[in-house]
Amino acid sequence: MRVLVSVDMEGIAAVVDGEDVRPGQGEYERNRRQLTAEASAAVRGVHAAEAGAEVLVTEAHAGFRNLLPELLDRRSVLLRGKPKPNGMMAGLSGSVDAVLCIGYHGKAGTPRSVLAHTINSGVVTDVRCNGRSLGELGLNTALAAHSGVPVVLVSGDDSVAAEAAEVAPGMRAVVVKQALGSAAAALLHPGEACERIEAEVPGALAGRDAVRPLRFDGPVQVEVDVLMPHMTERALLVPGMELAGGCTLRYAAPDYPTAYQVIQLITVLGGS
Repeated sequence: MRVLVSVDMEGIAAVVDGEDVRPGQGEYERNRRQLTAEASAAVRGVHAAEAGAEVLVTEAHAGFRNLLPELLDRRSVLLRGKPKPNGMMAGLSGSVDAVLCIGYHGKAGTPRSVLAHTINSGVVTDVRCNGRSLGELGLNTALAAHSGVPVVLVSGDDSVAAEAAEVAPGMRAVVVKQALGSAAAALLHPGEACERIEAEVPGALAGRDAVRPLRFDGPVQVEVDVLMPHMTERALLVPGMELAGGCTLRYAAPDYPTAYQVIQLITVLGGS
C-alpha cells in the first residue's frame, strides 16, 4: 500500500489564532511539534493497517517547512519546501492508494470555522470550478480523484468535517476541535487528538472503495475572487485569463489538473 499524507496546520488540535501558525510568533514552535505529532499519528495508523506500507508525508502549510523532520515517524518520506509539483498534494500519482489530509480547515467564507480561508486569506475570497465553490479540501480531493485516488480521511475542526461530507461522501473525519468562532475553539487534548487520528486511519483505508469524491472530467471553468481589484493585474498577463468583474478572474481550463495549477498561479500573482 502507498499512502500520501498531506499536512496543513490551521486544523491541528492546539491552533485557534493566526499567530499560532506563523513562524517567529510565541506559539508557533509548540504548534509545529503538535503538527509533527499528528502527522506521525497518521503514519502509525497506516502501518497499523499494513506493516511495511509506503507513506509519503507532504508539507501543505505556508512555506511548506513546518514539520520537525527529526520528530516525524521515521517510516515515512517527507516532501518539504516550496514550490513543489502539485503544491499541497505533492507526491500524488496513480500509484498512490489513498490520501489522508491532516490539520485541514474550512474554506473561505465558512461561518464559525477556525481560520477558514482558501489558499491565501490575503488574496482569495472564493474559488469556483464549473460554478461550484471549493476550499482546499475540495480542490485537493478533486485533484486526487482525477488520478483515481480517494481522499479517505481529514482531520480538523467540525466545519471541515462538514465540508468533507459534501466533497467526498464516505470520507472519514476526525474532529479535533469544535469551532466557537474564527479564532476560538473547544479543543481536544493534543495527545487525545493524536490517538483518535491513529485509531481512525485503518478503517478509513479499509473503506476507501466506498468514498465518492468530487471529480471534474473534461474542461473546467475556473473563477477566482480576489480581495482587491489590483490583485487581478498580474494574472491578466496570463494568456486566456479574463476579468469577469472587478475582483473576479476567469479561465477556461482544458482539464482539472490545469485548472488546479491556474488557481495556484492566480494566488501567487495576486499576492506579488
